[in-house]
Amino acid sequence: MNAPFDALPQGRNRIVYVRPVLVADLPDDVREQIEGRDVVYSVHAPDGQQLALVADRMMAFHLARAHDFAPVNVH
Repeated sequence: MNAPFDALPQGRNRIVYVRPVLVADLPDDVREQIEGRDVVYSVHAPDGQQLALVADRMMAFHLARAHDFAPVNVH
């Protein structure tokens, strides 16, 4: 069966990738703004451009969906 599913944005340009990032790997000026976390989550466009850096995975997925993107995990 090949039926369209309207609940997700269509097209490759509407996909974003969510991946965990170690706070220790971030630049000093960014690390200074993050307290009490070892890991944050980065949201990336298909071309690799970082679109957002957020506190947790749930927030990353919510942010993507709120802007009509389809989030996908990257390990």
